[in-house]
Amino acid sequence: MVLGKRLRQLREQAGVSFDEAAGIIDVTPLTVRRMEKAEVGLRIPYVRELLAAYGVAPGEIDDFLALARKANEPGWWYKYRDVLPDWFSAYVSLESEATVIRVYEPHYVPGLLQTHDYTAALMRVGFPNEPREDIERRVALRMRRQDLLAKPESPALWAIVEETVLRRPVGGAEVMRAQIDRLVEACDLPKVRIQVMRHSAGAHPGAFGPFHYFRFGFSELPDVVYTESLVGAVYADQPAEVVTYLEVLDRMTVQAEPVSRTREILAELRKEL
Repeated sequence: MVLGKRLRQLREQAGVSFDEAAGIIDVTPLTVRRMEKAEVGLRIPYVRELLAAYGVAPGEIDDFLALARKANEPGWWYKYRDVLPDWFSAYVSLESEATVIRVYEPHYVPGLLQTHDYTAALMRVGFPNEPREDIERRVALRMRRQDLLAKPESPALWAIVEETVLRRPVGGAEVMRAQIDRLVEACDLPKVRIQVMRHSAGAHPGAFGPFHYFRFGFSELPDVVYTESLVGAVYADQPAEVVTYLEVLDRMTVQAEPVSRTREILAELRKEL
């Protein structure tokens, strides 16, 4: 995405239109647009010709191509492509590069904080007709994603979860006790914040559904908000849209129980189990 945006900037600085750029590499203008929006991979011969036409110095072209080759390498999640929908692979990529992740979850514990057994119980419900091997691979993918939180350069994770999430019996009482214990452990991680939205808080602006917000360490990469349905997802990166979600998150952090009370709430709920 960063390289695509940089490619667009270089084209505009050179005063080259979409049609002209398409003519240089003998493709349609739509292909150039998709390259700049990171909707397709960056084919090295195409990029080399475009950069030369844009007047980029040979040394800078070599540097750009090196980055493009690296960007074209499949991520660690590629080996799970058989159980990873195309529309969700972008999410895993964004999650891996984010410096800040803010999450609102009204239904289930956020994926980065789930236990193995909790995830397995969800997968069995969500994919009742899949063979056990595929379910296990889906669980393995989610567990692999959690390695992100153990890295020195891990993102800051700030999650708001509904009280219903912690009361919904996923996998039975034993599984839920272990899941709450996992959340308590997560509270010790330096970059993790968890807030609980109690039932008593009443209506709040995020109650329409779950969403995830990503911020990155690249000035070229805009903030992104992710929402999903049963069969697809939407990635919003227009400033007006992202600001709306941020304002909702900020209001919700005030309405939810403070972070300092999370351990106490989790302990109360665990006793009930």
